[in-house]
Amino acid sequence: MASDFEFHRPRLTALAAKVLESGTDAEDAVQEAWIRLNRQDPEDVDNLGGWLTRVVGRICLDVLRRRRSRGESSLDAWISEAVITDDEDDPEDSAVRSDSLGPAMMIVLDSLQPEERFAFVLHDLFAVPFVEISTIIGRSSAAAKMAASRARRKIKDVPAPSGDLTKRRAAVDAFLIAARDGDFDALLHVLDPSVTWHRCTAHGHTVQLGANDVLAAVRRGDPERIEARRVGVNGEPGILVSTASGRTLGLMACTVSDGKLIEIVSIIAHRELDHLALPPRGTPPGSHLR
Repeated sequence: MASDFEFHRPRLTALAAKVLESGTDAEDAVQEAWIRLNRQDPEDVDNLGGWLTRVVGRICLDVLRRRRSRGESSLDAWISEAVITDDEDDPEDSAVRSDSLGPAMMIVLDSLQPEERFAFVLHDLFAVPFVEISTIIGRSSAAAKMAASRARRKIKDVPAPSGDLTKRRAAVDAFLIAARDGDFDALLHVLDPSVTWHRCTAHGHTVQLGANDVLAAVRRGDPERIEARRVGVNGEPGILVSTASGRTLGLMACTVSDGKLIEIVSIIAHRELDHLALPPRGTPPGSHLR
């Protein structure tokens, strides 16, 4: 039974990781499934793969419901597991980039009902039939299909980066230089007019639309006291903001499309920032958003 379970483990872990967007939580879910399998009479399991999918699915669904009831978010787990690099070409960056979702997607996933998120991931990413999903969420197949459809409509609106990676990095560098120099014309050139700016703090999440709000934040900044440098955030260009002494103040994940910043997620004064593994400090252009 152990060898049969190990055969299914990679798929189960991948499924749980996509549902929960946390590698640690996914491993815990799969381990719990192994414990339950050990309590099960093998004669009662006709299809081990299907049985394990249902068990891991129910465990993941319970985790999502607990998070929601406690006011927890997937963004917390995303921050704690984010890979921050010096944003230079590296094979590891490419691997992380291809296998990770951005914080804007985490915000949308957190806005979904657990059943919507679960049905979407299992059906659209793992091709699990709705009839099987329905047995896990305790609803009809039609209801499971509708849940996935609602999630799909919200998720498709999350912007994705486009264009060459080098040009995406150049856009973030141009933003930093313009902010440092107070060159607002240059800032307007690199910001999409309808840029979406998420501000995520320990006290909640706010959304502002349009370049003017970003410009106003830059005007309030003091580049003499704050250092802002480009870093890689899960393989995509972002900005790390810190004090002159090196204390981390915020992390900005940037979505760049056609040379313009179309979405910024600023994670500010968040407890998880204190535990990030950060690359050595450099001396790129500095500015401050707050």
